Amino acid sequence: MTARAGTGAPARFLRHRAAVAGAVCLGLVVIAAIGAPWLAPYDPLVVDLANNFAGPSAMHPLGTDQLGRDTLSRLLFGARVSLLLSVGGVLSALAIGATLGLAAAWAGGWTDRAIVWLVDVLLSFPDILLAIAVIAALGPGTGSTLVAVAAYAVPTCARVVRASALTAVGRDSVVAARALGASTLWIIRKHVWPLCVSPVVAQTTVLLGKAVLVASGLSFLGLGVQPPEPEWGAMLSRGRDLTRTAPLGAFAPGVAITLVALSFSLVGDGLRDALDPKR
Repeated sequence: MTARAGTGAPARFLRHRAAVAGAVCLGLVVIAAIGAPWLAPYDPLVVDLANNFAGPSAMHPLGTDQLGRDTLSRLLFGARVSLLLSVGGVLSALAIGATLGLAAAWAGGWTDRAIVWLVDVLLSFPDILLAIAVIAALGPGTGSTLVAVAAYAVPTCARVVRASALTAVGRDSVVAARALGASTLWIIRKHVWPLCVSPVVAQTTVLLGKAVLVASGLSFLGLGVQPPEPEWGAMLSRGRDLTRTAPLGAFAPGVAITLVALSFSLVGDGLRDALDPKR
């Protein structure tokens, strides 16, 4: 029997208008980040004190900051940094969390209890506090921010993978494969991990939105990406005290952070509904 047209996961996702809008927004941000060297009108690090606090104009569409740097150029290059930190951190967390979750579900016993205990301890900390603790141990900087984002996302990834893997481990196909002497890695790759992909994809997308907020929050506090590197949270931090003289310096990165975080969340909701028809 063939499935009716329009009932597959892609079709269900396309019917989720908010998710499609979020995907379009994220696509535009990715294009802007990749094309920043060609789209940005100026070098984001060049200081021009003669034009500091300049308002919007043909030369500077979003004005300039306190050092005369073009806000639009820094916003475009900042997209690269924000996306790198969020995507790199979450993918690193997924690799670690998936390993922990699969190990807990497969081994069971004290291994499962120890991993669950560790995950529960990490989840008991608010996201930003856990990230700040990592920064305090490693020191501020781009690399430390990446590690902090990964540390915040690891427990959630581990919990999602473990919950899905527990269902798969008890299936007859897995029991039969173990009885026939199949290797652990082969069973996990062929029978366990495929059942984890759908929930992991949906949860990872939501985590990306939160990762943007965590990375921006660290930079806003001065603990993340350090000057003069353009980053949205750092731009927002420096622009908050200049809302009267150069309001776009704070408004532009704030809107960018909000749109990207919201778009990731909408896409995650759409993927969750598309990959789980029972919802």
